[in-house]
Amino acid sequence: MRRVLGAVLILLFTVLSAVAADSGQFLLVLSKGDRTLAIVDPSALKVLGKVPVGEDPHEVIASRDGKFAYVSNYGSGAYHTLAVIDLISQKALTPVDLGPLRGPHGLAFEGGIVWFTAEAAKAIGRYDPATKTVDWILGTGQNRTHMIRVSRDMTHIYTTNVNSATVSIIEKTAQTNPGPPPGAPPLGPGPGPARRPMTPPGGDWNETVVHVGRGSEGFDLRPDAKELWVANAQDGTVSIIDLSTAQVSETLQANVPGANRIKFTPDGKLAFISSLGNAGITVLDAASHKELKRFPTPGAAGIEMQPDGSRVYVACTGGNYVAVIDPNNLEIVGRIDAGPQPDGMAWCIRQQ
Repeated sequence: MRRVLGAVLILLFTVLSAVAADSGQFLLVLSKGDRTLAIVDPSALKVLGKVPVGEDPHEVIASRDGKFAYVSNYGSGAYHTLAVIDLISQKALTPVDLGPLRGPHGLAFEGGIVWFTAEAAKAIGRYDPATKTVDWILGTGQNRTHMIRVSRDMTHIYTTNVNSATVSIIEKTAQTNPGPPPGAPPLGPGPGPARRPMTPPGGDWNETVVHVGRGSEGFDLRPDAKELWVANAQDGTVSIIDLSTAQVSETLQANVPGANRIKFTPDGKLAFISSLGNAGITVLDAASHKELKRFPTPGAAGIEMQPDGSRVYVACTGGNYVAVIDPNNLEIVGRIDAGPQPDGMAWCIRQQ
């Protein structure tokens, strides 16, 4: 009987793995301990392969077609590269040298472009994989610009600035090209008509700085894009920004010291907060702002939502595993061993 049961379980495991492979969906998990990116089958919770990613990897993002991943090599400002991984062949490619844009951390992928923060440079930038160039940089004027989110139409950028205790809301404005001031000589050498000055790459941008709690790090937009929630590590609070007014509408005394990340479930009903301190994983009701449950897990960091809303993945850095949570019954239903000190995660959907 045991042999039959064992054979059935092995067959089921194989079928689940095949389904995940056929669907082309994978969970990407960074391990700071062994400096690798794990490619995980989310159905079987099995690591399919690992790729080296360089010194101090913190965040990872996948390209929209699921063929490449990009990893920030952070080092608190000591490093200045983005690791590039070919997800099809599971191998590391030549990293991107960001030069003086040191301390890359937060990542986003929109419009075929990799957007990143550069903490030590107090800036954000973007890397175009097609031209293999950093084609745009914008200073934030804030200390430790850490995480980043870019809207699908690339007209809004949001960042948290840890040591300034602020959030930057950066909005694209109408492209302007006013020409030279009255009486100015023609631009450019030699005779001929005056040339108009070039507008900044990417257009002009306005920045609104919103003061939140101390240690503002992880943040997320509610799915309706009306609010932005910020987890404040030093204060243990959550700041809610009303995006219609760009002001803090409420500060939740959530008791989440060491808060690292905050993520909404795809339906917007729940907010998960991870903490590198003793708070573990906290779940809030997004409507009532009340705490629903707290998981006493060791130091938690990255959070990733499965797109269909059926699972939540939390990197328990202190415990060297990724917790798999069912958001419907708020129970831990599995673990993934993706390497020591797991941190940043991303969802990858491979296009056929």
